[in-house]
Amino acid sequence: MERALRRPEDGLSRSPTPDRTATAGISEAADVALAAAGDQQAFERIYRIHVARVHSLARRMAGSEGDADELTQDIFVRAWERLKTYRGEAAFGTWLHRLAVNAILNWRRTEAGERQRIDEGVDAELVEGRKSAGAERLDLEGAIERLPRGARQVFVLHDVEGFKHEEIAAMIGVTTGTTKAQLHRARLLLRALLER
Repeated sequence: MERALRRPEDGLSRSPTPDRTATAGISEAADVALAAAGDQQAFERIYRIHVARVHSLARRMAGSEGDADELTQDIFVRAWERLKTYRGEAAFGTWLHRLAVNAILNWRRTEAGERQRIDEGVDAELVEGRKSAGAERLDLEGAIERLPRGARQVFVLHDVEGFKHEEIAAMIGVTTGTTKAQLHRARLLLRALLER
């Protein structure tokens, strides 16, 4: 359980609690080494640093909050299990991000058939929109969530996360032409959704 820091309005300066004093000088690299050796508190510190970014990536790629919650949990379980394989050649955040992308892509490949939303009927529904939502404009996050799975996946990896088409193609097992087509499709659909 975390202890609360004193608030400046209490007339006291912010000072670390005794628990944090011991760890204040420990870098993320040291926490990674400690966690790899089995230190759960070090892993918890790593988790707190990276959980928001991993969850955001999962939400954008999965399209639902519930799936993102489950995926985030699964990603950190995998990170704990595979921490000993981290060699330090890249920043830990980069390693974790790659692990997250791979876990999400794997989840998408093995997902049940009813979650597949790439057929042509979905495109028409997205462009036409729902009459009940008529006057309300969708925010970008909502629009991204409404994209067909393939288009959303490529859009998030390319435009949000900054991967190149060659990297995306290798990650999801398609050609760069397919990733470019999916990105173009995603941008057109987003424009249509946001203009409603």
